[in-house]
Amino acid sequence: MIPTLYITRNGLLEPLGQSQVMAYLRGLSSEYRVTLISFEKPEDAANITAMAKARADCEALGIRWLPQRFHYRPKLLAPAWCMIVFVFLCLREVWCGNATLIHARSYIPATVALLVNGLTGTPFIFDMRALWPEELITASRLRRGSLLHKAITAVERMCLKRAAAVISLTDAAVEHLHRKYPAELENQRVYVIPTCADLDRFVPVEENSQGPRVYGCLGTVTSGWFKIDWLAAFFNAAAARDPEARFQIVSRDDDAIIRSAIGNHAGLQERIDILSAAPHAVQDVVRCHSVSVMFFSEGLSKLGSSPTRMGEVLGCGLPVVANPGVGDMARIIKDHRVGVLVSGPGAKEMAGALDELDTLLSDPDLGKRCRKAAETLFSLQGGTAGYKRIYRQICAMNAGTQSPEVIL
Repeated sequence: MIPTLYITRNGLLEPLGQSQVMAYLRGLSSEYRVTLISFEKPEDAANITAMAKARADCEALGIRWLPQRFHYRPKLLAPAWCMIVFVFLCLREVWCGNATLIHARSYIPATVALLVNGLTGTPFIFDMRALWPEELITASRLRRGSLLHKAITAVERMCLKRAAAVISLTDAAVEHLHRKYPAELENQRVYVIPTCADLDRFVPVEENSQGPRVYGCLGTVTSGWFKIDWLAAFFNAAAARDPEARFQIVSRDDDAIIRSAIGNHAGLQERIDILSAAPHAVQDVVRCHSVSVMFFSEGLSKLGSSPTRMGEVLGCGLPVVANPGVGDMARIIKDHRVGVLVSGPGAKEMAGALDELDTLLSDPDLGKRCRKAAETLFSLQGGTAGYKRIYRQICAMNAGTQSPEVIL
């Protein structure tokens, strides 16, 4: 099997590490000899049982896992130290014959892969995940036009140009990148693979519940990327309209912070449950919901976002309530008729959304339509097959047996 190196700053023990790294590697490891470098958070690495299970899973799949310690501080030096470790390990793996292809997940790993490519000629995949420079600006961690912004943009430009392939989560981001970097992407191979879900786990319930409607929300809501004020407005409006409705937030965020932000209109606090769920049990919680609510900060920084929770929710046959301006979400909701778009946090907008949701939930074909959309767009098998095709094309080109192509 062809040796490949997968590098990520996410930890394998994180929820994203399981759903968006390990899930794909399970399929890729059947055709490629994979070495995985990840950076584990100290609190996750302290879980001896979880670490042992992750090692056993990797060994069973033939994956060489080289976990590294993630450092939070110093804030400026921690990413630099991560890059130094990355470069050293990647060069070692290449020189030892363990990597003829590097799969770099996100920008810092891609920067490392770019350096290693310059030193060894090893081809790499720039798996962007999102538009990181724009996300930093939106989070006020980077000033547009600053020296650091110019440096990051220059690296982004070089990674897009020099990568053997570029992978984006959304069509919206690809369109933006072609406008911003027309020359660099003129002959580049660009693929769109959204964050996929394991649809063997996230399946619809066999019978619809006859109990009260349950409004759910999955994932972090206090990160700054989530519009918790919109969530509060929607939940409070729904609570006032339906005295029987229940509400559930499945998150690892602080319970007190969430409750403070949500408020207590119409006695909402007594009707809302806030709980966390292990990654392997999330689907059981989601299937108890009637609808899932997700409001994210929009704008240029979110064009590259493909929320994992959307594919998981649709896979369970449930509709979503969301806002426009986030990746391809609005287009998917409109084209497949699997949810409701909310244009603003005001009482009028929320009332209109609830009216539309009532109509949508009365459609007997809604569950099947949501499931079909998930299978078409977010299937883990489809995403894994897409990665395999990219790997094969790069390896064939590297062997001089195939000419480049552009895939949009």
